[in-house]
Amino acid sequence: MVTPVTGIGTHYMRYSVANLVVLLGGLVSFPVLTRLLDNAEYGIMGYFNTWMMIAIAVAKFGGQHAVLRFHPHDGDPRGMVHFSTNLVVLPMMLSVSVWGVVAASLLVWQTFGNAEYSPVFWCVVLIVPATVVASIVQMVIRAREQSGVVMATKVTARVMELSLVLGLVILLQQSALSVFGGKLAAALLMLAYFAYWASRNLEFSRDAIDLPAMANALRYGMPLMANEFAYQLLATFDRVLLKELTGEYAIVGIYTIGYALAMQVNLFMNATLWEAFVPVANRIHSIDGDAAVRALKDRVLLPMAYASLGVAVMIIAVGEDLLVALSGPGKSESGRVFVVVGTVMALYPLLDVAGYGLLLRKRSMAVFGLTMGAAALNVGANLVLIPMYGYMGAAGATVLSYTALAIASCTCCPRGLRQFPDLRTLGTAGAFALLLLVVTTSTDLFGVDGAWARLMVGGVLFLVLFALPALMLDPRLRAALPGLRRPAAA
Repeated sequence: MVTPVTGIGTHYMRYSVANLVVLLGGLVSFPVLTRLLDNAEYGIMGYFNTWMMIAIAVAKFGGQHAVLRFHPHDGDPRGMVHFSTNLVVLPMMLSVSVWGVVAASLLVWQTFGNAEYSPVFWCVVLIVPATVVASIVQMVIRAREQSGVVMATKVTARVMELSLVLGLVILLQQSALSVFGGKLAAALLMLAYFAYWASRNLEFSRDAIDLPAMANALRYGMPLMANEFAYQLLATFDRVLLKELTGEYAIVGIYTIGYALAMQVNLFMNATLWEAFVPVANRIHSIDGDAAVRALKDRVLLPMAYASLGVAVMIIAVGEDLLVALSGPGKSESGRVFVVVGTVMALYPLLDVAGYGLLLRKRSMAVFGLTMGAAALNVGANLVLIPMYGYMGAAGATVLSYTALAIASCTCCPRGLRQFPDLRTLGTAGAFALLLLVVTTSTDLFGVDGAWARLMVGGVLFLVLFALPALMLDPRLRAALPGLRRPAAA
């Protein structure tokens, strides 16, 4: 039986709800953790979290990408068994086996060698396989376009992790170890659910084992694994470089706090978009070709242009006030990091969507090359800028590398799949964004003092100078927002 087709608008709304809950969870945990953990403990958390994300990216071997690309949409039962066996179960077994060898080697080295690994390190080691298996199974659910299930599991995972982390930090110990202990407990609980879901929905058959099919999936996924590894270098390795170049976890903490808040912007804008966009783009490209993908991009980029420009200006205007309001005056040094990195994260989705196309043509090595180039640029820029400017040098390297990646992606995107926002949208959104920027910066928010008061004034100006005029003057924007559509005539 073929899964009923659900529109991208429905998927986007579901993923938006899930990511809104995750975002709200971040806005709850962020001020609590930044107030309870000092900069050094927050730096330890950021440092080990970097290594954890890199390990997870490598351990998946690109299996989640192969699942999304090669999931059968015809509903054939034999095809589903073949898919489940060779593209889901066997790759997961491979990942867990390799992890077991690495973990055993580390344990032997600690026992008989000269190494001494911290409890935080071992929490990271245990989190990796649980997250890998859960990620691959969740990608199967996403490939089936069951966005409701994805939404429910994301919300549940976030609420559990939030409760466990904050509970341990508040009740047990105000340290990075408590944070990773809570993450580990939440990861194991979600692993149990996804194992149950897989046992009910995925059928493994020895008779269906097809090693060439598995190898083909790995050939597709491994470059994307390398790409994900490169992306983790791009997105997180600056924390490692800060620690190695400055020798202080406190400096890492200042940077990580600002970057973490910027990632909340990325979560709601970019992550939500891709969770809804990629499965639909894959499906319609396989059925209707390049023109249908450009039409899909055109529909997505209209509201995205307004959102990206509006959010970017607001971060410039009140970003430092937002960080102080959430984290307290003691963490004000992180405000500049948030403004710089958060602005980039708000604008990046525009070019990211416009330049999406290489993966649709199965040119995963080209994607890897672009991401690895940006990561190399990021590392090189950090090596030069951190000794000169400290943590703000790392922020500058982030701007440079993400800008280069966005431009390169658009340049290398196949012409038949490249689609930018139309000039009318950019002109209208840009004009109102410029007006908002001029008013907020020239008046300094009318001289209002206090972080929360400045945020309120900034919010009112955003509504009056940007959001409401845009909705009034652009009927296409009103039509793109479900709650503002006019009822169809009877």
